[in-house]
Amino acid sequence: MTIDIGYRPTAKQALFHASMADEVLYGGAAGGGKSYAICWDAFLRCLKWPGTHAYLFRRTYPELEMTLVRTMQRIVPRELGRYVASAHEMRFANGSVAHFCHLQNEGEGLLKYQGAEIHWLYFDELTHFTKPMYDYLRTRLRAERQLGITPCVRAASNPGGPGHAWVKARFVDSTGAGTRCCEMPVRSDVLGSVSTRRLEYIPATVTDNPHITKDYVVELEQKPRALRDALLYGKWDAFDGQAFPEFTDDPAHYGDGLFTHVIHPFDIPLHWTRVASFDHGYTRPFSLGVWAIDEEGRAYRYKELYGCVPGEANTGLMLTPGEIGRRIGELLEPELREGIHVQGVADPAIWDRSRGMSVEEQIRSAFGGLTFQKGDNTRLPGKMQLHERLKFDGEGRPMLYVFTNCRDFIRTLPSLVYDARRPEDIDTAGEDHIYDETRYFLMSRPIAPRPRGREERRAYNPLA
Repeated sequence: MTIDIGYRPTAKQALFHASMADEVLYGGAAGGGKSYAICWDAFLRCLKWPGTHAYLFRRTYPELEMTLVRTMQRIVPRELGRYVASAHEMRFANGSVAHFCHLQNEGEGLLKYQGAEIHWLYFDELTHFTKPMYDYLRTRLRAERQLGITPCVRAASNPGGPGHAWVKARFVDSTGAGTRCCEMPVRSDVLGSVSTRRLEYIPATVTDNPHITKDYVVELEQKPRALRDALLYGKWDAFDGQAFPEFTDDPAHYGDGLFTHVIHPFDIPLHWTRVASFDHGYTRPFSLGVWAIDEEGRAYRYKELYGCVPGEANTGLMLTPGEIGRRIGELLEPELREGIHVQGVADPAIWDRSRGMSVEEQIRSAFGGLTFQKGDNTRLPGKMQLHERLKFDGEGRPMLYVFTNCRDFIRTLPSLVYDARRPEDIDTAGEDHIYDETRYFLMSRPIAPRPRGREERRAYNPLA
């Protein structure tokens, strides 16, 4: 019996199915056929390799049912498989199974899959998942040698969501936005060997899908700029729900500082006030930002120390407070050599002594050249201070600049999103550590709301 399954993939979907990489992200714009491609990929793999198991994840069950479940039911002929609603499974005639799963938290939610043997792992809307979720489920990828398969990860997503930063770092940034395959070395101390894990990003736009109507494209074009750029063009630096869409990184104005927050470094006058702001982290990154304040109260973030595993967004270096203190000392050595006094402000939590010697005491014992004061951790006023400083005046100058060498500030601030349960606040599941220490700094010297009219010409302008 011959069955025509009737699938004609688009060019980008065909690349997705043909990829030999260990992990693949297919995504970008809306309407690229991402969920459809995920279901077909799982179906075709289960069909080709009998007795294998595909696990397809969405963050919530309603999302799962409305997208992946319905799509799979529509594309699989009755002769080849049947959906068992009570088990949330598509059971194929050759013994393969597609499991439809949802995952709402990192605790008990992950434990449900502790004993799973996953051959084909799929995530729809990957940016809705946290990196610990992704990393844990990847540990369930395994297969008996007799199956003759290599388990893999396939994912799809639009920009945005609490996981935007880590997904962008892992797939988009590491591959040059899809221009090359990323080869990531993985060392095994047990086996005494180093293997290579290949990652690929396949960008898709609305125009890659010939089945999308012109009306749909026109509708996307009418959306607000950030939402339009994300959904229509698949841009990862602009998306709906950004907490600070006003943050501007314009290389054309690094020199004059007009209508950009990112600028070229310059020699900071010795008499300007210096402040170092700190947020502690162990499994999550720690962050230290060093600021200079000019005569007008304008702040310049001129260097930073960010304790993050390279290429792994929101993953801490797991350094002790003493080790962090020594690194802070190395960063501030030029200021100490010049006799420049640096004030410190930090998260009040580092003074906690409930488990013995506080983090602040351990840092101070390793490096005594910086004394921290307790920062104001009031969240919403701190957020409004950042909005106020990012505002451009009539001449196009903000009250906060960032040097180009502060790459992690430039990377993480645009990725912050609002909390769905507290719409005025930042989603703390994101990579918010630099944002937090920036709040402590801003709240230590708050500014009043400023009009957007033209300011008087300043006596000293380092960017002029």
